[in-house]
Amino acid sequence: MRGGGEATQAADSGGKVTSTGFACPEPSPRVEVTSDQLNLFVWTEYFPPDMLECFELVYGITLNRDEYSSNEEMYAKVSAGGTSYDLVQPTDYIVPLMVRNQLLQELDKAQLPNMSSFDPSWLDKSFDKGNKYSLPYLAGTDAIVVNTDAVENVPQSWADLWKPEYAGKMVFLDDSRAVIGLTLLTLGYDPNTTDPAQLEEAKAKLAELVPSIKTFDSDSPKTALIAGDVDLGMVWTGEAFIANQENPAFQYIYPTEGAILWQDNWVMLKDAPHADAAYAWLNYTMQGDVFWLTLRDFQYTNPNKAALEYAKANQPDVYKAYADSPITNTPAEAVANGHGIEDVGEATPLFDNIWVEVKGGN
Repeated sequence: MRGGGEATQAADSGGKVTSTGFACPEPSPRVEVTSDQLNLFVWTEYFPPDMLECFELVYGITLNRDEYSSNEEMYAKVSAGGTSYDLVQPTDYIVPLMVRNQLLQELDKAQLPNMSSFDPSWLDKSFDKGNKYSLPYLAGTDAIVVNTDAVENVPQSWADLWKPEYAGKMVFLDDSRAVIGLTLLTLGYDPNTTDPAQLEEAKAKLAELVPSIKTFDSDSPKTALIAGDVDLGMVWTGEAFIANQENPAFQYIYPTEGAILWQDNWVMLKDAPHADAAYAWLNYTMQGDVFWLTLRDFQYTNPNKAALEYAKANQPDVYKAYADSPITNTPAEAVANGHGIEDVGEATPLFDNIWVEVKGGN
């Protein structure tokens, strides 16, 4: 457990403090747990360190964390079996696939009193009606980031990214469904189409773009942008926000064809070995006085109304940075114009094959 010395000192005064000096809120309510471990399989660069450390401190549970950088990577590992993970973090469209293949267990709502923390508009989504299997974590968009100091003609559409002037200057997420989806949008097609002819057309168009992309990076695409290795591309909300905070010349453009909208979620694997610790984690991190840390450290669109209310009252600067940014606080018209990625069922291999063929070794 990290920060042991400070934790002991804090315990004498009744509280726990992380190695950074953050005072950990008490669990409310405190859940009964007998497990001493919790195994998470989660996205890279997505958790406030204080959140992780506080959970270990207040419950005396060791948190084990493996990371992935794409839904497909996560799904391949989990579906192969033999893992001992308790909780994983699929994006919306992967949840139905995991349910169909009997990888998940239904959540026991009686053990989730802090579900009330969520804004109801983020619950009961089409990919999991009634939240039988999933709970929201964070949400956001995929859109265009551009260094306006370095790029003379700022792109306004996905289609603009095919222009020769941007060749060799772009970073893209290593995200097959989103990248193929935006390519379909430039052709006027649904990003969730299962029409083989439309997908073949998208494959040919994407093959024209791939040589112009300097790097595919879903771990930390902001790094290449901030370093000046690339000047523009397609990234997630939080990466664009951090780049913009570092240098206001980085602007986030919602493309005319519509941004890609997404929501990441918690699910519990069918054979989770530490389900009691998993419920303790879900409840503790859903608390407004804990979850506000995501606003401070990883600025995505936040479905947790308790966290927003807590930050507004207690961390007004953090709240204002979030609420005032069109990157994190997505404009209504960008949401209305956006497109969600959906489970395409038996057509999934068609998308996988396009990605393998077009992206190759890039």
